[in-house]
Order: sequence, then structure tokens, then C-alpha cells
Amino acid sequence: MDWGLQNRISRIIKPHNNRALMLAVDHGYFLGPTEKLENPKKVIAPILKYCDSLMVTRGVQRTSVSAASDTPMVLRVSGGSSIIGDDLSQEDITVSIEEAIRLNASAVAMSIFVGSKYEYQTIVNLGKLVNQAEKYGIPVLAVTAVGKELGKDARYLSLACRVAAEQGAHIVKTYYCDNFEKVVQSCPVPIIVAGGKKIPERDALQLTYNSIKAGAVGVDMGRNIWQSEHPVAMIQAARSIIHNNASVDQAYALYKKLSGKDSNKSKKNPNQKKSNKPNNPNQKKSNKPNNPNQKKSNKPNNPNQKKSNKPQDTPKK
Repeated sequence: MDWGLQNRISRIIKPHNNRALMLAVDHGYFLGPTEKLENPKKVIAPILKYCDSLMVTRGVQRTSVSAASDTPMVLRVSGGSSIIGDDLSQEDITVSIEEAIRLNASAVAMSIFVGSKYEYQTIVNLGKLVNQAEKYGIPVLAVTAVGKELGKDARYLSLACRVAAEQGAHIVKTYYCDNFEKVVQSCPVPIIVAGGKKIPERDALQLTYNSIKAGAVGVDMGRNIWQSEHPVAMIQAARSIIHNNASVDQAYALYKKLSGKDSNKSKKNPNQKKSNKPNNPNQKKSNKPNNPNQKKSNKPNNPNQKKSNKPQDTPKK
């Protein structure tokens, strides 16, 4: 492998542990102003330093990413269809290699759509992109998708990933699925797992953990970070799994700590505070010797005395 190509890959997939946390913000190329990504500059700024690389379009890179950043850029170079069009699989290469070089991209990325109407076009385009990119030592990331009727099945994702690798892609991005180990084992290049649609934070961390455990080098997560209520906390929690080998419980605990959810929960629990207060009015009454109810409480046949001794009447914490 050429030195320049290898060096660029090492910026994306860290060589000391062969892991990668990619932040995806390229959704607008077909979705437009995606929810919570309406202002890309505002969204990217606080979380950029926590990712290993940023998957981005040239328009957002120029307008919304600081040129002083040393975060590697994975440049989206395909497009041509929008969410309101007839077929999202009808894509072509829209950005030249010369443009990628001007933008100092560490890698270029495009999608292939296996089992779709435009399968042939996208796979051939991938081969052409690899031919052009390798002239300049720029790695190619192939984003794999399969026809909707095929679903996220290990058989079809294995097919898509292997086809991408056979065309010369240096890294493949795909979805997680059951028996994901088979997908990894059948693909001779590193696999990065797509974060997909927004799901609860703990579930997204579980996805990250499962992907790493099954053999992926990392995740390319977008909506599950910047659509989170606390994106800075979420990206750090995901990073703890990828680079610090944290468990899901540890990562989620970190997310709650950084987001302040633990402290907020304890403040909002009024029953917990009341049960621990020594000045509980009922407590005071029971300790007063002149309490007229004191004698009653000592009678073995007092119905209240019996209730107070029943364990099932103790408040649950």
C-alpha cells in the first residue's frame, strides 16, 4: 500500500487500536435541512473534537467547519437524488478528485445500492472512483445499501460489502444486523457501522458495543449523536466504548453523568427526600411521651400497631 494512502487511512482508523469514531453530517445531500442539523456550523462546533473523522459534503465543509480544525475529513462525492425523488439509488459522482484534494480530504465516500434499480450504475461508479482516487493516494469509503425488499440481512449485507471490497474500496460502511460476524468475516477490508435513525441513547450505545464486539472497527454515527438531547455527552459515551473498551452500562453511566441526568433525577424525587428527613411529622408524634395516641400504639391489639409492623406497608424506595 502506498505511504500516502496508508497515512490517510491511519488518520481515520487509529493504528494503536484499529478503532474509529466517525461523525456523519452529510445527511443534507439528499434530506435537506434534517431535524437538529438545520444549522450545521452550530451543531458541528461543540462535538468536532471528540470524533476521529467527519463525514461531510463539500458545501458544509466550506461553510460550517473551521479551516483551523485538524480533524480528518471524509468527503461525500456522490449524489443526484433527493428524498422527494423517484429513486434514491440513482446517484452519480458529483465531486472530482481534484476538488477533494483542494479540500484536503483524508478519504472520499460514495454509496452503492445493491439489489436496486441502479445497482449497475453505482457499482461501476465505485470502480471508477477507486481508479481516480488511487492515483493520488486517497482512500475510498463505500457506503453500502441494499434494496428495501431485501432488508438488513447478513446474506445481503455480506454481498454488498464484498462487492464494494472487490471493486477496490479501502473501507466499507454498512448496517449492523444479526450474525454480523459473518459480514465482517467475508469482507477483506475494515467495516464501519452506520448509526442509522435516532434511537434511545442506551440502545445506540448498545449498537456501538455490539458492532465493535462483532469485529467492526468503529461506527459512523450522526443522528444518534446530534439529535440526542445531549450530543456532547453522547459522543463521549460512544467514544468510551470505541477507544476505552467501556461496557454499555459504563458508557451509559458516563452519558448520564456528563448530561447531568443523574443529579436531575435525584432532585426531582420528592419521596426520597421526605423518607430521609428526621423531622417527618409522623415521626415526631410517635416519639412524644405525651402523645395521646402513645398508649394505643403499645397495645398489642391496636390495629394501627399491627399495620406498622407489617413489612408490606413499608414504603418502597
